[in-house]
Amino acid sequence: MLNEKLEYVTPEDYLKLEAQSPLRHEYVAGGVYAMTGASIRHNVIGGNIFAALRAHLKTSPCRVFMEGVKLHVARDNAYYYPDVMVSCDPRLEHLGADETAVDQPVVLIEVLSASTAGTDRREKMTAYRKLASLKEYVLVEQDERRVEVYRRVGDVGWEHIVLDAADALELPSLEFRLALAGIYEDTGI
Repeated sequence: MLNEKLEYVTPEDYLKLEAQSPLRHEYVAGGVYAMTGASIRHNVIGGNIFAALRAHLKTSPCRVFMEGVKLHVARDNAYYYPDVMVSCDPRLEHLGADETAVDQPVVLIEVLSASTAGTDRREKMTAYRKLASLKEYVLVEQDERRVEVYRRVGDVGWEHIVLDAADALELPSLEFRLALAGIYEDTGI
């Protein structure tokens, strides 16, 4: 673990250490936290969503990223690894080899697990909602066909929508629609 003694780590030192680490870590206000491994089901769900978004956005200026790309939340002095994120930031049109973080996502998606659900629902949701570019935050259950969407309404409000097996995930910010059956394809759920 990068922060064994719970000492303050600067963002610059975190980024240097993270670039060399075989394990992924998230960074929040000077603290560095090791990430747990994901289940195969978690990975398949994230992959299904990534693939559908990638195909849908292929001819658009938007980019889709999976779990290995960091999200920088400057207001919280934090770096997270969302499972899937979409950014339409024109700076990402031409990617450099050393770029590792996005700071203007339009959509963020977290696949929930028993060990991460609390953090995804509280800490990350609070941090993510501070991003002016964010239009939708999606929480996807991995043990049942259930998806929650938090959608920005106006400048300060958020709408909360709960979807179940017969529904489809709709992301108006991307003109995207995917049935929950597609999200959970090949998962046994």
